[in-house]
Amino acid sequence: MSSTTRTTMRTAGVAVRAMLVLTLVLGVGYTLLVTGIGQLLLPAQANGSMLPGDRGSALIGQSFTDAEGEALPEYFQSRPSAAGDGYDGASSGGSNLGPENPDLVAAIAERKAEIAAREGVDPSAVPADAVTASGSGLDPHISVAYALLQVPRVAAARDLPEDEVRALVESRIQGRDLGFLGEERINVAELNLALDDREGA
Repeated sequence: MSSTTRTTMRTAGVAVRAMLVLTLVLGVGYTLLVTGIGQLLLPAQANGSMLPGDRGSALIGQSFTDAEGEALPEYFQSRPSAAGDGYDGASSGGSNLGPENPDLVAAIAERKAEIAAREGVDPSAVPADAVTASGSGLDPHISVAYALLQVPRVAAARDLPEDEVRALVESRIQGRDLGFLGEERINVAELNLALDDREGA
């Protein structure tokens, strides 16, 4: 066997051993380490932030409508979603329509009129997040203003005092990220589950 062949075989052997070692260390060891740290320090987040009773994830919005797509009056409504047929995790994305696009302008006007009629308010009182989808189409949050706008309808549908429903909404307000980023918000699915649990108690 020539020295060139021996050198080639030795180099190939070193490369194969290095690949196996690095695969074990980085592909298996690192993955197990990061997964273990996640499960130890942040188990809920590491497992998808699942809602109690296997009712979805707190990180992905949900629609609270009937089979015909009509809003269920006893539930707080989410913002619109442009992800697939609505809150489809496999089709995350916005509509990509500009603010002056005629289709978007017409959709916003239609949503605003529909929400105003449902909530019994003037269209000017309808918050922007009630009529526009988020960039991902999966945002599980609505503004505090939109949640408070829905209190009278939800309270009437559930035969509960408005003050009680309003207090529940205010107790679910999530602050700004890091204390200064974004706006105060409310997770709609968590709020609706809290309402269901309250009535079931």
